[in-house]
Amino acid sequence: MSVNPARTQLRVGRLVKAHGLKGALKLELYTDDPDGRFVPGAVFTLQVPESSPWHGKTVTVREFKWMNSHPVVFLDGVEDRDGAESLVRAILWIDQDPTAPVVEDDAWYDHQLVGLDVVRDGEVVGRVARVDHFPAQDLLGVQLTGGEDREVLVPFVKAIVPEVDMAAGRLVVTPPAGLFEDLTAEDDSPAESGDEGTAGS
Repeated sequence: MSVNPARTQLRVGRLVKAHGLKGALKLELYTDDPDGRFVPGAVFTLQVPESSPWHGKTVTVREFKWMNSHPVVFLDGVEDRDGAESLVRAILWIDQDPTAPVVEDDAWYDHQLVGLDVVRDGEVVGRVARVDHFPAQDLLGVQLTGGEDREVLVPFVKAIVPEVDMAAGRLVVTPPAGLFEDLTAEDDSPAESGDEGTAGS
């Protein structure tokens, strides 16, 4: 079900909900150039559950428009609301030339992220081992340094990963308290969580 990074695809949108009765779908955009991406005839690969009738298929854009400031797309073969409902939550991917620069400000290919050093407070704490794609957000599988075979999943969102520096081969993380510490502490000394304040009653 996951997208193969070797195919060098770029995620450009997610189909959020059916709109109207003629097969239109509202879009959540992951591209800075929606009018350039969603031109009539553009073909997208679908990321859907294996149980979906759309699994393994592609969709072609028939029309793209803005309705009340919301991006809406019409797809070939989706003629009514039922058809549109069957595509809700599908993620749209487009094939990219691996030698072409990525034009979106905050978009990277999986193969560009894997192997980057993960830096927190100026120190390297791990390395990106993989990228998992989910409807809500992407997660970076970070292999921690220090000789321990541990991995922590870091949400790939601006608040937690504010900087990706391809030239330096690293990304900066500002994780919430405990995201890394809990992973390293829970097996070593689970009792050391400072529960002393609950002694008296």
